[in-house]
Amino acid sequence: MSASPHSANPMSEAIERYFEVALYLLVFVGFATLASTGGLEPVTVVLVSGALLFRGYSLISRRPRLLPERWTTPLTLGYALFYLADYFLISRTFLYPTVHLVLFIMLVRLFSARRDRDFYFLAVLSFLMLLAASVLTVDSTFLFAFAGFMLVGVITFILMEIRSSSARATVRAKPVADQSVAREMGVWLSAAAPGFVFFMLAAGAAIFFVLPRFSSTYLSAYVSNGAIATGFSDHVQLGQLGAIQQSSSLVMHIQIDGDQRGAYDLKWRGVTLNLFDGTSWSNPHEQHFVRRLGGRFIFPGQPNPSVVPSVIHYRVLMEPVASSVFFLAPTALTLEGNYQVVSTDAAGAVFDPDPEHPVSSYEARSDIATPSAAQLQNSSAEYPPDVLINDLQMPGSLDLRIARLAEQITVPETNNYDKASAIERYLRTNFKYTLQLPRSLNRDPLAVFLFDRKQGHCEYFASSMAVMLRTLGIPSRVVNGFRTGEFNDLTSQYLVRASNAHSWVEAYFPGYGWISFDPTPAAPAIGHSGWSRAMLYVDAMASFWREWIINYDLSHQHALGRQATQSVVDWLRLAHDWTRREYDALLAAARRSQQTISDAPLNWTLGALGTATLIILGANAQRIWRVVSRRRIAARPNRYPTTAATIWYRRSLHLLARKGFRKLPAQTPEEFLCSIADERFREPISRLTEYYERARFGASSEDAVRLPEVFEELSKLPRK
Repeated sequence: MSASPHSANPMSEAIERYFEVALYLLVFVGFATLASTGGLEPVTVVLVSGALLFRGYSLISRRPRLLPERWTTPLTLGYALFYLADYFLISRTFLYPTVHLVLFIMLVRLFSARRDRDFYFLAVLSFLMLLAASVLTVDSTFLFAFAGFMLVGVITFILMEIRSSSARATVRAKPVADQSVAREMGVWLSAAAPGFVFFMLAAGAAIFFVLPRFSSTYLSAYVSNGAIATGFSDHVQLGQLGAIQQSSSLVMHIQIDGDQRGAYDLKWRGVTLNLFDGTSWSNPHEQHFVRRLGGRFIFPGQPNPSVVPSVIHYRVLMEPVASSVFFLAPTALTLEGNYQVVSTDAAGAVFDPDPEHPVSSYEARSDIATPSAAQLQNSSAEYPPDVLINDLQMPGSLDLRIARLAEQITVPETNNYDKASAIERYLRTNFKYTLQLPRSLNRDPLAVFLFDRKQGHCEYFASSMAVMLRTLGIPSRVVNGFRTGEFNDLTSQYLVRASNAHSWVEAYFPGYGWISFDPTPAAPAIGHSGWSRAMLYVDAMASFWREWIINYDLSHQHALGRQATQSVVDWLRLAHDWTRREYDALLAAARRSQQTISDAPLNWTLGALGTATLIILGANAQRIWRVVSRRRIAARPNRYPTTAATIWYRRSLHLLARKGFRKLPAQTPEEFLCSIADERFREPISRLTEYYERARFGASSEDAVRLPEVFEELSKLPRK
């Protein structure tokens, strides 16, 4: 960026330099915000960052290194050819080559900007990078990046307007040689910009909360789906869930009504899988739409009269993990949220089939009651036909040792519940839990897990138990979901991370339905430290950001309106109660005063008259003082000739008005004199005017003394 042609003095040079630095920082903040989302490849981040840092160094060292203008066109055309190679051979997608092209053009402009249009182009590109970052991230740190961008943007556009106005000006300011003036301008500009940003954010926040946003995808179609979506699809390969568990990224927040201490240890069901081919599980069930009634989706099913219900109401706030599955506590009864349609399958999994309204936040009710062990031990063995068909299937190549192992484990047991508990207990106590995945998937991974490796993660434990139950004729299936994570007592929310992903088993018991079993050994407990406590505060802030900024919609506005209305009603009730108390106290004081006055009426009457007199005198004290002062000055015109002249002239005008000669406000004293035709009045008014002007404007004491005499003479003349 070259210096402006109008830089003719230190002030102009300072404005130009401040503008170059501000525009550079605007571009730098825009790119840094985009890079922080993780949506750019590391190579692109390193190359562009290096170029930006080199440009910053040239600004600091005051050695501008600009590309010759004749180079810009060949460079751009050359990169257009590279763009084709990037699109067809390297990236093989549309998004990344286009981003590379835009960033290259930005760098070329940054190192060759000489005209105002180049500066405007760089400012627009900076904003587009910030806009792209807002699509790629929902993290609360974006707020700080956005505030920083606005701060630099305000300074940049103020300086841009100063430069533009200076270039259009026809009159040049006097050159200022003092360098301190330029530094002082920079200080004031830096001090004023945060105030502008604060008021802009405040006004934007007010508009934001009054005008809710509507669900739309915009550029979000370019955001890539995460691994979590594949781990909760209708076809899951053994090991996929273990890959998810190695990440500590946040998946969702869950808040259960009335839970302030983290008293629940629940599993949150995602997908249910019942078809096993030896290496992967799948779900062949068809989905059907759920009935909606009164804004709620009602799930089919009848409560078991032999089990006392235990219903909880909870709210789930999902991170953007690109999954269409609703994670619900068993057994789900209702679901609420900003969704047009919801579907479910025969296994009880709940899906969002509408891509225009992705899973973000929802409320649900579930009955978490479970039958007792005694009830399950006495359940019958008569299974429904559809359960026998769908949930006893086994792969044809199953290792025969698995069935024999199941028989050995359950030899002493006499009922299906005790058999399932025995297998669960055997896997928990004889195998180790690990997230170290096999380098390659074996042809028979369950046999390797049970008889060779004897360690694995939850998928292998759940799959082994489900298959062993099926060899015993007990219908079973695998459920993929999440365990309840860490509890944040600041927000009363459970933090569920990708590492909390889990697989467990459900076995069918006639009369009671599907019952959960978890054969996976407990993972080593993670100790809490002061740093983890500090991170809970960060999570509380991020949770507010996701809840009231990212997911703010019409339902949130209604909730905010209800809270505001309730607050106003409470405040009005308190104000009414306070007014009533004060009125009652005032009324009691009035009654006491009335009784006191009745006991001594004369004293109170004299006191009231005296008080009223003092109040009247106090209210008119200024007027009384003016009247007394005027009379004192009018009585001694020789001491205050100027003020006395004004007083006596005004008195004379009032007197003449009563006698039929009214002076208009627009008339001067001489013009008023000329308008008098009556000779009886003309001569004394002429002397009045002469004495007034000499005393008023000449401070003549002799003329001021004669004014009362003229006033007396005029008062003796008859009316016109």
